[in-house]
Amino acid sequence: MGIRVNAAASSRRMSRRLVLADAGLAVIAEEGMRGLTHRAVDRRAGVPPGTTSNYFRTRRDLIVALTERLYRRLTPEDAALVEAAAREPTRDQWVRLMVELVERALAQPALHVALWEIRLEAVRRPELMPVLTELVRGGFRADVAFLHRSRLPGTAHEVRLLHLAINGLILELLTLPDALEVGDWPAIAADLVDRIVYATPGARVPLGDIER
Repeated sequence: MGIRVNAAASSRRMSRRLVLADAGLAVIAEEGMRGLTHRAVDRRAGVPPGTTSNYFRTRRDLIVALTERLYRRLTPEDAALVEAAAREPTRDQWVRLMVELVERALAQPALHVALWEIRLEAVRRPELMPVLTELVRGGFRADVAFLHRSRLPGTAHEVRLLHLAINGLILELLTLPDALEVGDWPAIAADLVDRIVYATPGARVPLGDIER
């Protein structure tokens, strides 16, 4: 009985940590890092004052927990990855993966705003840099492993290039989509796949007034 009680208490504590982490991410997305305080997270989560500080004693502890939660929420579910890896390893599959990645970002823009805020905070607070670095590297390694499982053409180098390119595309779409006229972003994603993975010119994407 004691073991079950302890397990239940541990489950409740983990559930509360996730609720607080999600509330903290919402605070960052809406107010920036300056608005992130233990009290602000308490208010956002609708919990008694002092709750967040009981779970995350310092601001660093809080930011680390939010960062880990953020990357977990941005990672597709295991079932979705298994299904994706089983598809035919074609050029269209490469394009589909990139389009799905951008679609997930557009469906939860607040998470990416919070991500950029945290990354900028790490520049100002170097003690956060190792945590972010390991999370990004872990995600990169997972993507390379997925590439091998899915039998798609390419190497870790192409995965890295697509990371850089697609992250830039997401940044533009969620901040200044009109500046570089990225309205037809699926065509841009397909062009990136052609140029990076298959080393072909790809389809030319019109840029409207920018070209004139």
